[in-house]
Amino acid sequence: MEPRIRQAYEEGRFEDIAFLYAPIGLVVTENRVIRDCNLSFAEMFGYERDGLRDQTFSILYPSAEEFRNIRDRGVPKLREGNTYWDERVMARRDGTLFWCRVRGHSFTPDAPLTRAVWSFADLSPVRPYNELTRREREIVSFLADGLTSKEIALKLDLSYRTVEVYRAKLLKKFGVVNTSALFTALGHVDATHVVGRR
Repeated sequence: MEPRIRQAYEEGRFEDIAFLYAPIGLVVTENRVIRDCNLSFAEMFGYERDGLRDQTFSILYPSAEEFRNIRDRGVPKLREGNTYWDERVMARRDGTLFWCRVRGHSFTPDAPLTRAVWSFADLSPVRPYNELTRREREIVSFLADGLTSKEIALKLDLSYRTVEVYRAKLLKKFGVVNTSALFTALGHVDATHVVGRR
């Protein structure tokens, strides 16, 4: 047993080893910058811990645009109840995309992203990533937010008809007949908690 672990047990101080060795990814952030993370988090994304410290979260997303699209989605929920969760597509260091369950708690609820702690669970074993184009991911993401095709068209500066065409193609691509079934086909995720695609 490592001396650090032995000492923690002898002294009854478990905070450090609980954080470091938790079997789920844990990360402490400040203004969207990773201040520290545990071993599981670093391994999940294919980095060493030191390689993630003081990096912005944007490096863990499929693209900078995806990061911009979803970076503030949890802010209202964190302000309301100081907890937030969703399931989103993230990117490993080698570029592989994977589904991840993200849960957050803010230490500064009035400005939720100033200081927070997050957990990340790799859902790859139960939810394989299905390839979607960037536009398909945007549309799925807005559908998950409960927006209508008309509202999505306004957000993306597209025609209502174009959004309807994309929606129909998505339904056909996954062999389903409605949006609810589409979310099931995308990996059995509750539509109210799906965000962000590449």
